[in-house]
Amino acid sequence: MTFVELLARLGGMGRFQVTYVAALAVPLLMLASHNLLQNFTAGVPEHHCRPRPVANDSTGDVPLLVSIPSDGHHRPQRCRRYVEPQWHLLEVNGTANGTANGAATEPCRDGWTYRDGVFAHTIVTEWDLVCESKRLRQVAQSIYMAGILLGSGLFGVLSDNRFGRRALLTWCYLQLGATGAGTAAAPTFVVYCLCRFLAGLAMAGVSLNSASLCMEWIPTEARAVVGTINGYCYTLGQFVLAATAFGVPHWRWLQLVVSLPFFLFFLYSWLFVESARWQVISGRPDLALKGANPTLLGSNHTFWGAKHHLFGVKTHLFGTQTHPFGAKTHLVGQNPSFWGQTSPFGGSNLTFLGPTPTFWGKPHLFGVKPHLLGARSVMPGGFCVETLGFGGRFSTSFAYYGLAMDLQGFGVDIYLSQLVFGAVDIPAKLASVLAISCVGRRVAQGGSLALAGLCILANIVVPTELQTLRMAFAVIGKGSLAASFNCAYIFSGELFPTVIRQTGMGLGGTMARVGGMVAPLVRMAADVTPVLPLVIYGAAPIISAIATCFLPETRNMPLPETVKDVERRRDEGFGVRKDKKGGRFWGEEGQRFWGEKG
Repeated sequence: MTFVELLARLGGMGRFQVTYVAALAVPLLMLASHNLLQNFTAGVPEHHCRPRPVANDSTGDVPLLVSIPSDGHHRPQRCRRYVEPQWHLLEVNGTANGTANGAATEPCRDGWTYRDGVFAHTIVTEWDLVCESKRLRQVAQSIYMAGILLGSGLFGVLSDNRFGRRALLTWCYLQLGATGAGTAAAPTFVVYCLCRFLAGLAMAGVSLNSASLCMEWIPTEARAVVGTINGYCYTLGQFVLAATAFGVPHWRWLQLVVSLPFFLFFLYSWLFVESARWQVISGRPDLALKGANPTLLGSNHTFWGAKHHLFGVKTHLFGTQTHPFGAKTHLVGQNPSFWGQTSPFGGSNLTFLGPTPTFWGKPHLFGVKPHLLGARSVMPGGFCVETLGFGGRFSTSFAYYGLAMDLQGFGVDIYLSQLVFGAVDIPAKLASVLAISCVGRRVAQGGSLALAGLCILANIVVPTELQTLRMAFAVIGKGSLAASFNCAYIFSGELFPTVIRQTGMGLGGTMARVGGMVAPLVRMAADVTPVLPLVIYGAAPIISAIATCFLPETRNMPLPETVKDVERRRDEGFGVRKDKKGGRFWGEEGQRFWGEKG
């Protein structure tokens, strides 16, 4: 008896599961508050060099006129000032008279003056992250995303192989609350970045272990609904962020407000029940019985009946000498992915490559590489790993964070922009579900990527004065990328055969996080030319959309179990026939695709 069958015997989706999923979903509302927080805590206000003290003795705007040169829009330059006050620019009544062409200028040696407004109190005004130091804003966000990248691997391995889901989730709640509060109290920018990095580590742990606990305590038929609910929690979290930032404009208080709830989550997480699946697979069936108690699950079955069934699972798992872990495929192999993670167990814990199980952290860890890379030869055009892992997932995350982290650049009220950017995810995700069901995975994935790239590139030619039109293109592009996320999670799980599915999905998830880490750094390319970041953000998804055209369609197709299944599907799709000696030669359709030599 598998654990899925046991869970059905104990009541399926009962009161316990509903309560458990709700308790795990509430913290997910705050994930967006940390991922997108720097839109508000690192906002850049209008600023200019602080005038020289001799000019500062004057009143009104006179010091700016004689001390700060104007830019092309008749505004004070942000990063230069006159070496000597240009008094000849004033008449007796204080109006401008003439110009100061050729006057020597210098950097802002006495600091900057920031105008009061929406971003009166941010890390930019706190540590003068402008002019020569403006790149540090993007560096700080990339450091946070690097923490998420490292945390995904670290907490995935620790959760699978040592501590379990509940203990690490409880710790990550505490770590996120503590490091978030530490960020709010950071005395220097270096300490701020360190705390943000540690917060990124914990954020990954919360996401991974919440997903694992959700998947491992609910029946198969409820996973799609639960996955959709949890996905929309992140969307609703963008509304929470906009409302919170509007009510708490000071960056330190805002950082504290979005971090304090995790102390509450830490307290009630002690009531969570460890995954019975993980307990059984880890050789602790007696502890698993406590979690599988029908009283907790809201079932009418007797406890001893449950105990009998559970020990039956134990015998099935550990009763064989040849393959002691062979039965684990009943628990893991049927669960392709959730939120883009590699498995419902939060990482590539078990991958079957032939008869031998391979575990992360064990001597066979790197044995998976030749199998995964060897899959290139059996995928159409060798594109499956590269396109979905390196291409689709990287490009989607790369362009997504490139847009989502530049709300201030659209010239529209930033709180309204955050609300609109969050709201577009709702219809976009629904549209993606309909598209992958009706027109297929390949068209949905490629179409959403192409539309996103075209919308981003369109803003290159739209004048900055047409703010509404620029915002409309950005919103459509962001919604298309949200749809692409949904498509990629499903499509990549169906492309990889079971024997390397978890590893392939893990590669895709890793590259998505790399894309999120690189995206802020590309903003620095604006120093070369202002449109260069948009060119890069727009070109990446378009290239991936073209590459997606070479992937096989998987709609209404059974999941491939082995590499040979994928090879057979390729042969059928591209007209490959075998000669009597077992060799292959291409039919007409295959020749058109691969060339005359195959």
